[in-house]
Amino acid sequence: MQIAVYGSGYVATIMSACIADFGTPVTCFDGDTVRLMELAQGNIPFHEKNLKEIIRRNVRAGRLIYSTDIEHQAPRASVIFLAEDDHRYLEDAAVRLAGLAGPEAVMAICTPSPVGTCSRVVQRLRGAGKQNPVVSHPLFMTSGCAVEDFNWPDRIVLGTTSPDAVQVLKGVYRPLVMRGIPVIVTNYETAELVREASTAFVATKISFINELATLCEKVNGDAVDLALALGLDKRIAPRCLQPGVGLGGNFVEGDMESLAQLAIGNGVSLKVLSAAREVNRTHSDRVLEKMTYALDSLSEKEVGLLGLAFKPNTNSVVGSASVRLARSLMAKGAKVRAFDPAAQQDAQAELRNSVKMCGNAYEAIEGADALVVGTGWPEFKTLDFDKVKRMVRRPLIVDTKNLLDCERLRGMGFEYLGVGRA
Repeated sequence: MQIAVYGSGYVATIMSACIADFGTPVTCFDGDTVRLMELAQGNIPFHEKNLKEIIRRNVRAGRLIYSTDIEHQAPRASVIFLAEDDHRYLEDAAVRLAGLAGPEAVMAICTPSPVGTCSRVVQRLRGAGKQNPVVSHPLFMTSGCAVEDFNWPDRIVLGTTSPDAVQVLKGVYRPLVMRGIPVIVTNYETAELVREASTAFVATKISFINELATLCEKVNGDAVDLALALGLDKRIAPRCLQPGVGLGGNFVEGDMESLAQLAIGNGVSLKVLSAAREVNRTHSDRVLEKMTYALDSLSEKEVGLLGLAFKPNTNSVVGSASVRLARSLMAKGAKVRAFDPAAQQDAQAELRNSVKMCGNAYEAIEGADALVVGTGWPEFKTLDFDKVKRMVRRPLIVDTKNLLDCERLRGMGFEYLGVGRA
């Protein structure tokens, strides 16, 4: 079986590498020569845990090939995964590739796309006289653990009318199917809706625990213990039930906006989603309020910000609450110095050089009136806090991720402000 993955961005890079790691030969093809050359050499334009090693291993083994020769690669493929990051040109790409592919080639659409996309693709293919089976195949990967999510998914969703296409894709995913990963076969629209609805539900879940975290601060509760107790309820589960400053990342806001517009277009009011989005957008304001209260004023205050990525193990700052907080701090007159193990370049572009980027955590901390943990990178747990206390102007720690040991730090003489912690 010849497997082809079309695209050279985030989704295609992860997908092609992980399928190749199953032991299956994969060709990742696209028209972007420069980017494909970089990928073939293991130079990935984003940070993702373990991905570089997987690409290099499979390129060396000859299982993973990068090519710009679309006209040569498409006709050989039994399955073409359309895995671009942006859906704007997806329909045109699908028609073009189907025109080059064999009549039995499965067109699996993995690009995050709005409900109705696959039906339009099928309509255009049939209008062009192409009978290729089409499958809506949403992927559920989160930055920082995308390789793990791909290899250990909660489910595989296939939206299609073709039983043969289902069998072909089960063959591609045989290592996962044999492991007992559920395969859900449904129609196009449901498969497309699963992705958007999943994102919206996670945002709702996080927004709920964030609101309870605010309540905990008022009634002497502990949001970390509360989240653990709630999460152990089998009806809820602990993942994504951790208080913080909101849900961010690639495609998150786009998924929720697409779902909201779909509802509006069909005359449906999604009040819970609207409320969750509002909480998700504004919860970082609570952190700003705490800091303003603790410091009396943020004007001219030195703030050391640890972490800029929206979550650890990624360089993505899309939807990053830490970046939003940096902007808010500067708008209040604070001077921000920041450090992130992987996201500094992307954050610098996002913040337009308004934040001083530091070479390490201690450089960001030195002379600070407040130290803010903005991203839960595990290395921040292991900082020498005796050294930190000597370096700061004021021993104030604002932990937006509840990452640090608050009792230990308070015992050392730090003022510790967490999220939902007494």
